[in-house]
Amino acid sequence: MNEPKVFRTLEEAQGHFGPCALTIGNFDGVHVGHQALVRETVAYAHAHGFVPSVLTFHPHPIAVLAPDRKPERLCSLDEKIRLLFEYGIRHIMVLPFTETLSRLSPREFVWKILANSLQTRAVFVGENFRFGHKQAGNSETLRGLGSEFGFVSQFVQPVVVRGEIVSSSAIRKYISSGNISRANRLLGRCFSVRGPVVSGHGVGAKQTVPTLNLRPVEGQVLPRGVFVTETLDLETNHRWKSITNIGVRPTFGGEELTIETYLLEPLDGASPRNIEVRLRRFVREERQFPNPEALKQQILKDVRRAQAYWRRAFRYNRSSDVPGA
Repeated sequence: MNEPKVFRTLEEAQGHFGPCALTIGNFDGVHVGHQALVRETVAYAHAHGFVPSVLTFHPHPIAVLAPDRKPERLCSLDEKIRLLFEYGIRHIMVLPFTETLSRLSPREFVWKILANSLQTRAVFVGENFRFGHKQAGNSETLRGLGSEFGFVSQFVQPVVVRGEIVSSSAIRKYISSGNISRANRLLGRCFSVRGPVVSGHGVGAKQTVPTLNLRPVEGQVLPRGVFVTETLDLETNHRWKSITNIGVRPTFGGEELTIETYLLEPLDGASPRNIEVRLRRFVREERQFPNPEALKQQILKDVRRAQAYWRRAFRYNRSSDVPGA
């Protein structure tokens, strides 16, 4: 079995990437639609002795071709890579997206990248896959070029969840509106934020409740409000039930977006240095309170709602990994 490896240039991949079964896309969020593509790719690779692989692009092509329309990310590049490896991919080509790359014709894209550099033997993409300059290539183009350059082309139907085609744009919409339960169903896991714990303003510990604070990741889409969450120590894998506020702290005149998490269980040790906060259920919108004591009383009500959520979750034998539970 090939060891997981990330390649960042075609020169680096030459002679070391394939022969591979390859799926192509941006894979932002690695949602259930992406996971279906990955499963097909991995199964075919194992059956035929190829390396299960991904070709993705960084930055997002829209960031280069139409910067004013650049979408907020569902996850970082590192998180995307981690998830793809977790789902069975072994080689990932993170191809720098440039204007030069965007000008390749469909035939040049297939010959230079898929056939020559990546030694592709099978390609798995969605039915609406487009490629090459001005997206001139479609599924029929890929099938024809595959026959010419020695790989098979497989087209995977979109995944539908409760009547809706799963897409990164739909998930962004649900996260932005605070509909975390729906976003989680389309992701196939809990939407999360991760990073180092940072110092807060010191107000919570003195006037309300102590929290673990994260700095928002630049460019990542975030909801606003109070959420039932689960907090994971990335160094020890210890988990805590928690409740998290994402907002600007209007009671204290804040303007900068913050992520503040209150643990519902004791730390039982040193405070974690790097955490992941997994959002599970929307509780309420953030709002301004007349004074810190009123906010503290509301937080205690929020805590009781979160505790009730977790009691229901365990009563119905839902593990903490079930999204949207």
